[in-house]
Amino acid sequence: MLRVRCLRGGSRGAEAAHYIGSRLRGVFTGWVQRTFQSTQAATASQNTCAADDKATSPVPKDCLVCSYNEWDPLEEVIVGRAENACVPPFSVEVKANTYEKYWGFYQKFGGQSFPKDHLKKAIAEIEEMCNILKGEGVIVKRPDPIDWSVKYKTPDFESTGMYAAMPRDILLVVGNEIIEAPMAWRARFFEYRAYRRLIKDYFNSGAKWTTAPKPTMADELYDQNYPIHSVEDRHKLAAQGKFVTTEFEPCFDAADFIRAGRDIFVQRSQVTNYMGIEWMRRHLAPDYRVHIISFKDPNPMHIDATFNIIGPGLVLSNPDRPCHQIELFKKAGWTVIQPPVPLIPDDHPLWMSSKWLSMNVLMLDEKRVMVDANETSIQKMFEKLGIVTIKVNIRHANSLGGGFHCWTCDIRRRGTLQSYFG
Repeated sequence: MLRVRCLRGGSRGAEAAHYIGSRLRGVFTGWVQRTFQSTQAATASQNTCAADDKATSPVPKDCLVCSYNEWDPLEEVIVGRAENACVPPFSVEVKANTYEKYWGFYQKFGGQSFPKDHLKKAIAEIEEMCNILKGEGVIVKRPDPIDWSVKYKTPDFESTGMYAAMPRDILLVVGNEIIEAPMAWRARFFEYRAYRRLIKDYFNSGAKWTTAPKPTMADELYDQNYPIHSVEDRHKLAAQGKFVTTEFEPCFDAADFIRAGRDIFVQRSQVTNYMGIEWMRRHLAPDYRVHIISFKDPNPMHIDATFNIIGPGLVLSNPDRPCHQIELFKKAGWTVIQPPVPLIPDDHPLWMSSKWLSMNVLMLDEKRVMVDANETSIQKMFEKLGIVTIKVNIRHANSLGGGFHCWTCDIRRRGTLQSYFG
């Protein structure tokens, strides 16, 4: 979904945890602080990160699901749908994650379809993307089409839906397990329904299937008075470690996590809170280590247009949103690459994203990448790295909030579980 991104880093990270803890009961304060310290310590400690490097393959032999990182050879993928996509209602959590120049658009069209002509072009672009993936030998699966304009009501709120365009937002594959994210936007509460047919098929093939605790999305989950009026406000709030989501209950989008074998990196964002991160940390321990990282970002939401891991020890790091913990990666021997400035024109509508979708690429393997056909600068960057670029135009699909990584969820990559960090 949205790619418009920052948590505080370094010594200031403890202040963010303290801020959250001060708002909660005493018993909750303790575990938030311990969570933040433990994840930071896991990142910083070479001993902790020096886990067993032996390649293992605990996945059932006939299981269709197996993916440990972002770059092993891609064999099967889910690609989202733009069909029936609707503008989400202009609620407090949507306002906190969108640029003010588009607020009028949400106020006018919330609950209605995105512009029909634009949507038609986006659908055609994604169909062509699927054809190209198939031509590269990748099995492509699609979620079910659903009428997202239908209104729904729970005991705590009412809303309309949005889309099933971004499977990366809602599904996280770790080994042979598919984890359904609980999400944080009310308009995305029932988005999982579009994927259930596929997930049941994968479950029947031997995959693990986990749904994280579904939040009530009651008013208490959101700071109803979150004071956003300008980009300057966003910078100030981010610097203070303040977000529109509270710690009322766990919430997270899967797209705030990115995988590198035994190490999984996550950011606290507008849609992912510390309680959600702690749930994931406990759920995946001891086989996987979850590390909190943070960025100089006025509006963090989804990590993959800010920090996109494209190979073993190889990461694209957004120069506009520098990582506060980047020295930890460099000391671990990682190569950090700053992608070039995006070429997308200023007048192209990006209702739910930033221009940095240019770095939101999909690796088909270590030497092949799917990249925007219009972004010639980043194409040259990959070519200098010895990586073949597979050029696809999804410019209209970008407007819905995602690049190639967002529009996909890799189900199977040919590889084994290894450690690449520390």
